[in-house]
Amino acid sequence: MALLDLRLQEFLDEVAAEGRTPGGGSVAALVTAMAAGLLAKVARGSMDTWPEAAGIAAQADAEQYEAALLARVESGEGQGARRDFALGQAYAKAAEPPLRIAKTAGDVAMLALTVAENGNPSLRADAVTAALLAAAAATAAAELVAVNLTASAEDPRVLQAAKVAEEAARAAEAARAARE
Repeated sequence: MALLDLRLQEFLDEVAAEGRTPGGGSVAALVTAMAAGLLAKVARGSMDTWPEAAGIAAQADAEQYEAALLARVESGEGQGARRDFALGQAYAKAAEPPLRIAKTAGDVAMLALTVAENGNPSLRADAVTAALLAAAAATAAAELVAVNLTASAEDPRVLQAAKVAEEAARAAEAARAARE
């Protein structure tokens, strides 16, 4: 059964199980998808007062879909060929999904800031929650990139993931400030 087809309790049981997957990357991708879902909800609830809300909802839905797909990749589905690579190539390849998760989570955090600033004020707490969750997912994914690329802390992918995580954290803090 595919990771995305599991009930929540089954997914949590899989995360807690002894196997390697699903792991931190899958969890970060699903948290990102949940944050994007919250944004779509807030945007839909803001359509009466915010002309751009429909476009924001569509963008949030796209980010949610992307994060869900990344969760599938991170879970190991279709990754059997990884065993055939040299160790260095395997580590580099292992860094790709968490880097994409970090980027997607960063996009969601930035979108959350826009929603927090412009969306329905009575739903702003959900936008802030989405920003905080996305920032945490970006940070977690950036850590996975760094772990998978242990050879060099100066690797451009490690630096890029760290930058995305920092920008997501700033966006989350700005979203929090927008509610005040």
